[in-house]
Order: sequence, then structure tokens, then C-alpha cells
Amino acid sequence: MSILSRERIVADASYNRWLVPPAALLIHLSIGMIYGFSVFWPSKGKGLLTLIGNQCDAMTTSLYDRLFITSCDWLLSDVVWTFSIAIVCLGLSAAVFGHWLERAGPRKAGFAAAILWGGGLVISSFGVISHQLWLIWLGAGVVGGIGLGLGYISPVSTLIKWFPDRRGLATGMAIMGFGGGAMIGTPVAANLIDTFGVGNALLYMGCFYFVVMTIGAFGYRVPPADFKVEGKKVIKKDTAMIAKGHVHVSHAHKTYQFWLLWGVLCLNVSAGIGVLAVAKPMFQEIAAQNFSAGEIGAIAGGFVALLSLANIIGRIFWASSSDYLGRKLTYAIFFSLGTLLYFSAPWAGLNQYIALFVLINLVILTMYGGGFATIPAYLADIFGTQHVGAIHGRLLTAWATAGILGPAIMSYVREYQLQAGVPQAEAYNSSFTMLALLLVLGFILNYFVKPLDAKHFMSDAELSIEKAVAAKKDSDNALLVSKGESNQIVQKLILPIAWIVVGLPILWGIYNALLKGIIIFH
Repeated sequence: MSILSRERIVADASYNRWLVPPAALLIHLSIGMIYGFSVFWPSKGKGLLTLIGNQCDAMTTSLYDRLFITSCDWLLSDVVWTFSIAIVCLGLSAAVFGHWLERAGPRKAGFAAAILWGGGLVISSFGVISHQLWLIWLGAGVVGGIGLGLGYISPVSTLIKWFPDRRGLATGMAIMGFGGGAMIGTPVAANLIDTFGVGNALLYMGCFYFVVMTIGAFGYRVPPADFKVEGKKVIKKDTAMIAKGHVHVSHAHKTYQFWLLWGVLCLNVSAGIGVLAVAKPMFQEIAAQNFSAGEIGAIAGGFVALLSLANIIGRIFWASSSDYLGRKLTYAIFFSLGTLLYFSAPWAGLNQYIALFVLINLVILTMYGGGFATIPAYLADIFGTQHVGAIHGRLLTAWATAGILGPAIMSYVREYQLQAGVPQAEAYNSSFTMLALLLVLGFILNYFVKPLDAKHFMSDAELSIEKAVAAKKDSDNALLVSKGESNQIVQKLILPIAWIVVGLPILWGIYNALLKGIIIFH
């Protein structure tokens, strides 16, 4: 297993850093399918809510009963828990394994993610076939969720160190794949479901993602210690917010800035993830009177695809913009504009302005994705880059919390509204208002984020020892990349191929999303 170790993938200064983002994208485009999971549980047509043909009665069957029941279909809130469990396990595994990843390297973490995410989907396929909800929760939720966490954090620290001149752009390139995974995977999953059923669709996708993620993991390289980009100037627009030193991972959580940023991420994510968790059934219910029964399923799938497109655009656009705007101002825009949009969405839905409702949600999703892509650079600005990967992993426990909070607000408030006699098309209005209030709180927390006091940074002696140890390991073990002319030629040949491999699926996903989504605006 030494081929997976960090020491085997240390590059020298001549390595082309633009070969690393495609490897990260292969992994993130695969695990990003979690955002498209609502394609598996529509209440009309083929889905997890229609396997048997009659829905369980929430009043006579408990949640525990429904974990094992085979005589009736699950409730929407039951299957949405699969998504929430996956996000919780993502955040927890990122926190637990973040420091380990800094030592073990991104290849080992990426390969482990391939096994767990692919294997988790396979386990879930058996849960569908046997109609055992607990197996679906275990597979896509727990096992797959741990794979999500490892895969998500695997490239972040590496790319920040490869691109010290463009921290926002670097994390945006990696994390945009997570936002775009559903854009590619959702139409594929829909076709597989229609052809082979939900269970087989999960099985086939699990096997495919394992192969793709393994290729991505073996494409990772890490930069040598103190890597610098010749002739490039680091953008430092908001210099007051950019740390001059480095905070150790064991000390970061003892600062109030860490917990403010934890709250900032949690609240931003809660709002956006609530929409994503129920995107397809929500659109079907709100827009039902504008489309025929035969059209609504396909058009709702187009809505999910457009949300994924907005997610991926937001990750690269807002993260890159934050290099110029500053991270704090970028988040202030997210919370202020987002609050207005969340208050506006129920009005648009109530008046059946479907195109406007879609546009509002698309802008919301750009800021949701942008929040994810910007937070690693925000952390690097506040805490320095030495332990940013491990600190980022711990901060992702905020995502775990949001993975429960956002979907719970959307699904449980909806069910309460329906029981109270509210029309189905209006059942999400109160949920949107609650999410808007979360963003108001997020704006306040972000306002209080200030630069760290100098006492929190590692001393020059401590930092020198860490860097000296890393430099010695890197120089002793840089086995795979040489400075030879032939190596440079190979890199030049591989570079366009690598970008074509990840670029073509993204372009296809964009084309497909626009093709399906444009019907909404007719």
C-alpha cells in the first residue's frame, strides 16, 4: 500500500500544477451526486416513494417500524434522512480524518473515498431491492457519507498550497466539482431508474464512481515544502484580514473566530441544503398546475439540473471573486442578498410566477455553492495555510449540523402544514421564511469575524521545525516526478487530455441542464 502514501506523490518545483485540479474534479464530480439524490425519491413515477404502491400512514406506523416494513412505501421525510445522514457523516469524517489526511496525503484519502462512496451506493441498492430503509441509511448515509467526507477534503489543502497566488480560485476549482456532480449524475440516474429500476441504478452508479474516483486519487500530487509560484503576485485585497502567521490545528478551535466561521458556514449551508434536499418533489408540488402530469416529472428533473448548474457556477464565480472582494465582504453579500431572495421565493410560488421562482432559487444556489468554495480560503486567511486542511475538516462539522437542520425545516414543516390543511403548493412557504431568518443570524456572525491576535500563531521556532521535517521527507521521497526534459514533455501531453476528460462531462451536464431547464421559461 506504499503506492498510496504521501511520500510517493511529492512533486518537485517543475511539476505543472494545472494537472492537479482535474484529479480533484474526478473525485468531486463523483461524490457531488449526493446533491442529486432527490431524483431517487419523487412521489410520482418510479422512485423510493412508489416501490410498493401504497404509502405508509404516519399516524399508525412509527419511524422505527418503517425502517423494516415491506408492506407500504416510505414517507418523504424517511428517505430525506438518507441525505441528512450522509451530510452528517461527511462533516464528522472530515473532522476526524482531517489531520490524518495532512500526514497520509490526498491519494490515500481519495482511494478510501472511492471504496466507501462506491460501496455505500452498492449497499443501498440491496436496501432498495429488499425494501429495507435501514440498509439505505447505512449504505448511502453512513458508509457513503464517510466516503463523501474523505473525498471532499482530499484536495483542499493540496490545491491551496499549489495555488498560493489564487486561494479562492484554487478551492473553487476543486469544490465546483462537488456542486456539478448532480448536474451530470441526475440525468444519468433518471435514465437508469427508468430502464433498470432504482435498486439497479444505485448498483451501477456505485461501481462506476469507484472506478472514476480511483483514477482521480492516483492523479494527485503534493507540492514540495515552501512551494512558490515564480513571477506570480499573491492577491491580497483585504490585507487586514490575512494572517501573517500560522495557527496549529490543535489550537484553532480555541479561538472565537473559529466558532464564528463555524456558525457562518452552518447557517449558509442550512438554507441552501434545505432547498436541495427536496428540490424535485418541491417543484412538482408548487408548479403542478402549470404543467401536465406527464410533463411535470421531467421538468422537475430539469429544475434539479439547473440548481446543480447554479451550484457549480457559484463555486467558481464567488470563490474567484473573493480573491478581489475579500472573504468577509463576499459572505456579507451571501447573507444580505440571500435573505431578500428567501423572503421572495414564497411570494413567487404563491402567485405561480414559476420562472421567477426558479430564478430566485438559482441565485440562492450560486451563493450556497460559493459559500462552500470560499470558506477554505477564508480559513487560510484567518489561520494561515500550515494546517488549513485539518482546520477545514473540523469546521465541516458545521455542514453535518446543517445537513440535519436544513432538510428537517423543509420536510417536517411541510408535513405539518399539510396536516393543518395548507394547500400542497403553499406548504413550503413557512420553511422559506425560517431559512431567511437563519441568514439574518449568519450576517451578524460574519460581521464579528476579526483578525486573530498574534498570541494564537505558532512561534517561528515551532513553524521552522514543522517545515524542516516536511522538507526533509519531501526531498528524500520525491520519487515520481523528475526535472528531466522527458517528464516535461509527458506533462504537456497529459495536461490537455486530463482537462478534456473532466471538461467534456461538465459541458455535457451544462448542455443537458439548459436543454431541460429552458422548458420552464416557455
